[in-house]
Amino acid sequence: MNNLIKWSSRPKLKEPVLIASWPGVSNVSLNVATYLLRKLRFRKLAVIRPVNFFEPIGVMVKNSLIEAPQFPRSEFYYWKNPEGGDIILFIGEDQPASKTYELANLVIDVAEKYQAKRVYTCAAALTRMHHTEQSRVWGAATSPEMLEELRKRELVQSGALQISGLNGLLLGLAKERGIPGICLLGEVPSYASQVPNPMAALAIINVLTKILNIKIDTKELAQIAEEVKERLKQAAATAMGEYIDYFTEPIWEYGEQEEDEGEE
Repeated sequence: MNNLIKWSSRPKLKEPVLIASWPGVSNVSLNVATYLLRKLRFRKLAVIRPVNFFEPIGVMVKNSLIEAPQFPRSEFYYWKNPEGGDIILFIGEDQPASKTYELANLVIDVAEKYQAKRVYTCAAALTRMHHTEQSRVWGAATSPEMLEELRKRELVQSGALQISGLNGLLLGLAKERGIPGICLLGEVPSYASQVPNPMAALAIINVLTKILNIKIDTKELAQIAEEVKERLKQAAATAMGEYIDYFTEPIWEYGEQEEDEGEE
């Protein structure tokens, strides 16, 4: 771990939890993590050296000057909670094409180093909901005890599901090492999976802050969520209008055709 992680500081943390995030469907996970990063006073903890996991595909050129190769960042932050347990926040800008298992193990190594009590990830749950509806949040846990806690909060959904990518794999590794873990899944319309969904991120943050017993101002995210919801409404209305224009014909045009045929 010492060779693959570069430390910025080595703080003493009090009963921390780890919240980890990578890009995923509708950017739900990253929206949650980056909003927490902006609203709480996180400080840099460490970075995972990227050259072991990512291959640069080119370089940027500005004013005809070639810049050094840029890699996706994988960074750890920490926040000292004055009223409870501290938080370690991990944000990965991209998921590697290979060595995902090794990368996830490095994240768990940091959790173990600071004796993290729990590991949290977030993801999107694709459903048949409509984009005008309020996103619900479901939970998945690594143990029956954690599942019972989710059940008390009415976050359990029956049936099977798959949490793809590192947002899911990390919890599997946490379970292997005996660290309790929870994934919170925000509901996203299946037909809008390619659209960033701050509504689902907001729903998850509202649940996560209650679980962690912390307070965060969510007004900014709520406003962004409303703006995106309105844009989706407008896009849906435009698409429906185009559908009607293309596949239907005003009834009076039928009358004009009949008159023309009669004159012949």
